[in-house]
Amino acid sequence: MPPFLDGATTPEIYERWLNRKALAHVKRDRGRGHSTETATRALYKEAIHAAVVLSQGLDAYTGEPLDWHLISTYDNDESKAGRHQYKARFAMLPSVDHIDAGATEASFRICAWRTNDAKNDLGVDAFIELCRRVVAHADSNANND
Repeated sequence: MPPFLDGATTPEIYERWLNRKALAHVKRDRGRGHSTETATRALYKEAIHAAVVLSQGLDAYTGEPLDWHLISTYDNDESKAGRHQYKARFAMLPSVDHIDAGATEASFRICAWRTNDAKNDLGVDAFIELCRRVVAHADSNANND
């Protein structure tokens, strides 16, 4: 386990999270036509773990610290009952982002669920450009107040 996870989670919980994320992305990518040779649990697990290590525990896009205590704690039933308020508590939940959703090889970054939600299926450059437009618009509106 990466050193920054000491005290944040256990090796068993991290392993479970890693397996589940790898399987979910393999299933998604195979559904998008990726081959069974390139979209395997073992390859994805390795790529996701490498992204976790590279992240140093931070969101790849914002640099904010991720809340690793939250991995493998999300409860769908509680989410349905609590709706937006429940999900908001998981904004900094580490999530696995495809760097390029159309890539044929496993390439991931780790970011907050909030960030991944905002990025959706955008490529990195398109996401950054969108963020710039949002900030520019907010700045121009602030000047009009």
